[in-house]
Amino acid sequence: MRAGVVGDGVFKVVLGAAFALGAAWLDGPLGAPSWLLVAAGVALPAGGGVELRYVRHRPLPVYLRLMITYDGGWALATLAALVVAWRGGTAGGEVWLYQVVAPLVFAALLASAAPVRPAVS
Repeated sequence: MRAGVVGDGVFKVVLGAAFALGAAWLDGPLGAPSWLLVAAGVALPAGGGVELRYVRHRPLPVYLRLMITYDGGWALATLAALVVAWRGGTAGGEVWLYQVVAPLVFAALLASAAPVRPAVS
């Protein structure tokens, strides 16, 4: 189970790096301004880094609830952006603000969660 948490954290770090490094090239295809992609490129690795830092110090149920909420929000944000794009709107890229705010909220909630309790023998 922890391997999934590590994989999720690594994915956020890699995705964030791709956004930051490719912001000038990705802004057009994604419909988001470069500065927003760079901001997401900073926020995603921050969230992923906190996730990796606490992998052994926070209970797995806390991780699972936060990851399900985060990924569900990501799916809804993506769906909203697609609907805007299908209707010919140009504000779909602003939905990428989710990628800036959500990882930071995720990291804050994870950092503030109660640590794993030592096993009682």
